[in-house]
Amino acid sequence: MQGQSQQQAYDRGITIFSPDGRLYQVEYAREAVKRGTASVGVRAENSVVLAADKRARSPLMEPASIEKLHKADDHVGVASAGHVADARQLIDFARRQAQVNRLRYGEAMGIETLTKTITDHIQQYTQVGGARPFGVALIVGGIENGEPHLFETDPSGTPYEWQALSIGSDRSDLRDYLEAEYEEGLSTDDAVGLALDTLAQPNDGELSPEGVGVATITAEDGYTERSPDELESVLAERGLLAPDAEDEEADDTDEE
Repeated sequence: MQGQSQQQAYDRGITIFSPDGRLYQVEYAREAVKRGTASVGVRAENSVVLAADKRARSPLMEPASIEKLHKADDHVGVASAGHVADARQLIDFARRQAQVNRLRYGEAMGIETLTKTITDHIQQYTQVGGARPFGVALIVGGIENGEPHLFETDPSGTPYEWQALSIGSDRSDLRDYLEAEYEEGLSTDDAVGLALDTLAQPNDGELSPEGVGVATITAEDGYTERSPDELESVLAERGLLAPDAEDEEADDTDEE
């Protein structure tokens, strides 16, 4: 009974380490991330591609209201997995920091600097009583001095840089796929295709244009989100278009 009481104390106290050096609330926050739909980031030769699973829980839900991809600045995009409300708080924080940097120094904020500023903010919530960790992981990607960079934030407040990564549900399987298929020096189009192929793995190899979001960040165009029509063409080319979407496309052609 006493052991169970001690276990509950470690569970409830964010600032208390367990005897084996664990912070249970941070680990629970990571579990919350795993329950979120997947997001993928791929670093191409001259760009960064972010893709997210935006499947709606109900056909009555407006797809545009599902927020998984965000523009943090002209040269920075963010994808999330986990609690959407927590993600919105961190995205707003990132946007403020990026704007403050522009006003103070007259230049765009570096991707690594912005990521570490975000993770410093996240880390504060792992050692303050009366608060809980952020139950969300972020992929921060962008262009700095013409070079693409791709980072991950963890609920513990630790930043990691990647060539390609996934967060959210089925992370291990998606990461294994990326490790097998990723090659350095990908073009932007090839990186978009790889990101979509990865997201399609747990979905029987099928995606719908409304159920997925893709954003690219390049030095020339900055942050750009792909429209459903563009995604439909890419999915059809790669054989990933869900049968329902193909039927709708055929129906539209007949009406014309």
